[in-house]
Amino acid sequence: MTSSAPASSATSTPRRALVTGATGYIGSRLCPLLLADGVRLTVLTRSAAKLREQAWARAAEQNQLLSVVEGDASDAEAVRRACTEVDTLYYLLHSMGKADNFQEQDAALAHTFADAAKAAAVRRIVYLSGLHPDTRELSPHLASRVQVGEIFLGSSVPTAVLQASIIIGAGSASFEMLRHLTRRLPVMVAPRWLNNRVQPIAITDVLTALRSAARLPADVSGVFDIAGSEVLSYRQLIDRFAQADGRRRPLMITVPLLTPWLASQWIGLITPLPPDLAKPLVGSLIHDTVVHDDGRGVDTLLPEGTVGIDRALALALDEGASAADVDPAKRNAADPDWAG
Repeated sequence: MTSSAPASSATSTPRRALVTGATGYIGSRLCPLLLADGVRLTVLTRSAAKLREQAWARAAEQNQLLSVVEGDASDAEAVRRACTEVDTLYYLLHSMGKADNFQEQDAALAHTFADAAKAAAVRRIVYLSGLHPDTRELSPHLASRVQVGEIFLGSSVPTAVLQASIIIGAGSASFEMLRHLTRRLPVMVAPRWLNNRVQPIAITDVLTALRSAARLPADVSGVFDIAGSEVLSYRQLIDRFAQADGRRRPLMITVPLLTPWLASQWIGLITPLPPDLAKPLVGSLIHDTVVHDDGRGVDTLLPEGTVGIDRALALALDEGASAADVDPAKRNAADPDWAG
């Protein structure tokens, strides 16, 4: 984190926020909370019909609390219209490596939004990225996320780049991969990076941090590492999931030659996750994804502490009844069919 300020100097809750990726995992959970905070929303989406499948969007639009701009994120004119009268831009877009040139596409999108935010005098950009080691030899997926963060930080708009490891919550791609692998494989042949370290964080904590980031003082711009309090290996996380799920721990045998590409294909066969989605998830696991800022990001954005791993797993596994779009830890109407 490049700068910090006492909480007393924080700015107020934004009047209007632009949320990209509002039909995705994070966005579909963030938007109802922002509305509850009294924030009016603008959403840029390729499909207004898909957005309106969510109960919160229908209600907010009916109450004139939501403005929908239909268009593609690569359309500079649509982005400019979406940024009009916006205080905070939540940038939650990731290509997840679906195209051969996804890194170039990610960079181009980031420049388009940075330019539009500057022209519209947006007060702050909040970008959710991924934790990564301090090395230039990153997976293409993580390297692209780092590059996007650098583009926003290099703009004249104050930016908060939040970096998270595995997000624990029903519907999260990382959590669903963990769920399906643990439940379907009593014996697991896995790569050596099963021993790499992760620092999971509950979805509720991620959402709290995103909302806190919008209230940072105007002169604060930088990177904030957000994570739970425990560091453990992915192997240990599988064990903790099995315990929370009331299952016997799977037997895990590591092999040295299971490349990220082969591992993603294997995950695509064993689980319902699409291989194109599994590939960047596996690519992230070849690195340790732990906090590097001595907890300053958590102290600033999550001053009341974080949910423990076991509690986060219990919340994510709780299939009890809940109203649509209400409980962030549970599945909602925007989640894909393979969630759960």
